[in-house]
Amino acid sequence: MRRFSIAPGSRRFGIAVVAAVTLGTALSSAPAHADARNGGRGLAHCAAGTCHFDVPPGTYDVRVTLGGEAASSTSVTAETRRSLLPETAAPAGMRVTRSVTVNVRTPEGEPTGPEGTPGLDLRIGGSAPALAGIEVERARHARQIFLIGDSTVCDQPGDPYSGWGQQLPQYLRRGVSVANYADSGESTVTYLGNPQLWATVRPLIRPGDAVLVQLAHNDKTTDEATYRANLEALVAGVRERGGQPVLVTPIVRRWFNPDGTLNNGTALLVNGLGVDHPAVIRSVAAARHVPLIDLTAKTKALVESLGVEGSKALYLTNEARDNTHTSVRGATAYAGLVRDELVTLHLVPKGTVRVG
Repeated sequence: MRRFSIAPGSRRFGIAVVAAVTLGTALSSAPAHADARNGGRGLAHCAAGTCHFDVPPGTYDVRVTLGGEAASSTSVTAETRRSLLPETAAPAGMRVTRSVTVNVRTPEGEPTGPEGTPGLDLRIGGSAPALAGIEVERARHARQIFLIGDSTVCDQPGDPYSGWGQQLPQYLRRGVSVANYADSGESTVTYLGNPQLWATVRPLIRPGDAVLVQLAHNDKTTDEATYRANLEALVAGVRERGGQPVLVTPIVRRWFNPDGTLNNGTALLVNGLGVDHPAVIRSVAAARHVPLIDLTAKTKALVESLGVEGSKALYLTNEARDNTHTSVRGATAYAGLVRDELVTLHLVPKGTVRVG
């Protein structure tokens, strides 16, 4: 995994940390230590914009104190480009504390990808970053949101790509973490069949965990009966573990008709066999009494409202002529739609959702 570094000539991060230590915050003056069971604390774990904690896989609470002598604006990402905290402002001389919960696993990004760096890596960014203190400890009573999906959901390893699951953690507070087991190129058939995927995720599900399933983009040759049966198998497997399955219709492809609508099979995920994936997902959700997030309908409405030109920024149209995969901006917007539905469906505890 590539470590974060401040661009040449930029010293804002270093100056902000020195100022924080000089002001004597409790966290920055505490002895730094790493505990393989519980985590660690202190700025001694941080260098060149990255904080590393030598912890085993698990779920951890992260508490950051932000701010310095000058006004600051700081963001935090974790592991493979997961957004934990959006840019957070702190007035000059003031401190702002935020707490989040993060999933640490191996591999740290896509389940079939490289293992990455052992432990937990947190990257401090933003337009004027200032980190005054940091604590990491094992989470005691966290709830997991598991994600099962494809490349439009996964923790994408490199710019400019981003999956909406990669951006979802920034909308959640301490007490709920996102375990993103989405993987590029997967269909319902391959996800169920690969031991690195469903066979790995299923045993990790605990009673009360929500498991969001968005698989459709790569079911291009899957017939309707098989597609339906695969979705039902995933639902049954989650319920057998005491989890809460949630079916998610796929994000639209940015494929406009001349009249400015997306009312076509390419945009709305109808495969070459005529299988209308969103319709089948809605049908299974109704028949099996499964909560539904109709992301197809919601992303369709957003893309059409932005129009042919405005919607380009949500996808990688300009960068890669790609109207399927999302940019960071698009993934963040789509994650916000998922966040709203999690609240509406009462799938996350009160007080654990960041609405701003």
